[in-house]
Amino acid sequence: MGVTSTLPASGTRAMLTLPRLALASVIVNVIIVVTGGAVRLTGSGLGCPTFPSCGDGSLIPTRAFGVHGIIEFTNRQLTFVVVAVVIATLVVAVLDRREIRLALLLAASIPAQALLGGITVLTHLNPWTVAAHFMLSMVIIAVAFALWWRVSDHSSVPVSPPVRLAGRLITALTVVVLILGTVVTGSGPHAGDADTSGKVHRTGLDVGSMSQLHADAVMLLIGVSIGFAVLLGATAAARTLQSAAWLLVAVELSQGLIGFVQYFTHLPAVLVGLHMLGACLVWLAALAVAWRTSSVKASN
Repeated sequence: MGVTSTLPASGTRAMLTLPRLALASVIVNVIIVVTGGAVRLTGSGLGCPTFPSCGDGSLIPTRAFGVHGIIEFTNRQLTFVVVAVVIATLVVAVLDRREIRLALLLAASIPAQALLGGITVLTHLNPWTVAAHFMLSMVIIAVAFALWWRVSDHSSVPVSPPVRLAGRLITALTVVVLILGTVVTGSGPHAGDADTSGKVHRTGLDVGSMSQLHADAVMLLIGVSIGFAVLLGATAAARTLQSAAWLLVAVELSQGLIGFVQYFTHLPAVLVGLHMLGACLVWLAALAVAWRTSSVKASN
């Protein structure tokens, strides 16, 4: 005798769509981090020197702003793509009556990020506001990932308190690495504006010293992550958790390699851009470990 679902057709469609929309929210927020990095690396950070208009009372770049204005304006327009995906996610979450608070938090974070982006432009790419802009993106990615995790076929696994503590330590160290990475960026040569007149300032910190501190934090994170993965193998932890831990190690090693190469090749823009993408991937891999070791179960 078959079992007939009591969910209406619309509810079934919502349940099938919400995980995909949540994943799309993760992806578009990673993409806008990478494209934002491209704006900075092409010296187009002040291609549109005002906010919310591009400049001179015009909402769009005029010929006077040149290619840098087009690049900056294009990146601003990508925000509307992010908004569309996030709003669709919120609507389906409400229809599905699942994780509405997370979806609301994700939706609220987008205008906050746009406002901070405007402040970054109005402060002439102050390195500390640029750093805050990036770190807010990491928070948004974490919220989007949490939403995706909770509405998908994922669950935490039974782990001992030391393993859970180690997972939280990895998350904390990853945050430290990301913060230090923004300090290195704010101290380095890629200020984000093609104008070399000194309008765009740097942190004033020694880039070599900051890079060394960042590298030390990365090595500590990699060491703890390897130890964590080995511990999981020794305790016969769930294969899904072991796989997540070793994937994190692999992503960290790849990111570390890119970081060392870019430093010793004097920070070529292409490698810096790859390093920004790598930062997002490290963060996502760390979040996957954190959620698998969490005591919070996924929603049904």
